[in-house]
Amino acid sequence: MTLARSSPADPPVIAVVAVVAFGGISPFHLSVPCIVFGEDYGAGGVPRFDVRVCAAEPGMLRTTAGFAIAAPHGLEAIAAADIVIVPSWRDALEPPCEALIQALRAAHARGAQMVGLCLGAFVLAAAGILEGRLATTHWAWAETFACRFPAVRVDAAVLYVEDGNVLTSAGTAASLDCCLHLLRRRCGARAANYVARRLVVPPHRQGSQAQFVEQPLGIRARDERLSSLLDWVLENLGEPHSLDSLAQRALMSRRTFTRRFKLATGTTVGAWLLGARLSRAQQLLETTDDNVDVVAETAGFGSAVSLRQHFAEAFNTTPSNYRREFQGV
Repeated sequence: MTLARSSPADPPVIAVVAVVAFGGISPFHLSVPCIVFGEDYGAGGVPRFDVRVCAAEPGMLRTTAGFAIAAPHGLEAIAAADIVIVPSWRDALEPPCEALIQALRAAHARGAQMVGLCLGAFVLAAAGILEGRLATTHWAWAETFACRFPAVRVDAAVLYVEDGNVLTSAGTAASLDCCLHLLRRRCGARAANYVARRLVVPPHRQGSQAQFVEQPLGIRARDERLSSLLDWVLENLGEPHSLDSLAQRALMSRRTFTRRFKLATGTTVGAWLLGARLSRAQQLLETTDDNVDVVAETAGFGSAVSLRQHFAEAFNTTPSNYRREFQGV
């Protein structure tokens, strides 16, 4: 895999990222961390990372797409990395080789940021890195994961989980959310939003957002009435919405609205509203100088006390600390 080359005018590298490849890897999973951290975006305030694709196996590695790739580095790349990413795994029931386990343990012991995307969580768990921690993985393998690693606290209903310096994500597209979250943590909202725009994906989806939707079709394609309603709610989050008021606006009974909402979004009205309000509060904290009371009112929390409570529960920080971390970086 060829990554962007540096030139004398390039900014300095802020971190080395080791991405673990293996025989039977999905090209999509491998490309996610490489495109988030390895592309030369050239603008947008995105710092430069040194991405090193490595493998325990020598030679060409077959992919699930029928072609082969060559990893330019061996596991020694992990020893030099600030961030180590395992982008899925070829078989949830297959333990990783001892050399990879030892390399991951050593990196974790010296304080490297460890990331397991999708089934990559199985690899981190096999190395003992997730023991006693909260983690997630693809929902279809969550029960298997919980049985194999009972010392890990599994949350199968979220997109990604951050526990200290360890990140795990759900499957496929959630890997992109997880990597953008890490970029956001390292470099700030401006850089992460710039990369998201270049990739034409939402700039931020909360890790607590549900990963499994019963019908994997877009809401706009499936239920235009609900789609229009949710667009309106997002434009009017400061109003005191409730299940009954939204059902009435949608011209549905409470029971019918609840059922159709869950089918369309994969979550409850209350959870969706809270997520939307938290997301709006984050956006306002990142991009405006509005005080916390104004942010709380605009996002629909009613009071700064309510905003602080929900913010602490969702992100383990305060709105003021969040703003100091992300605004203007």
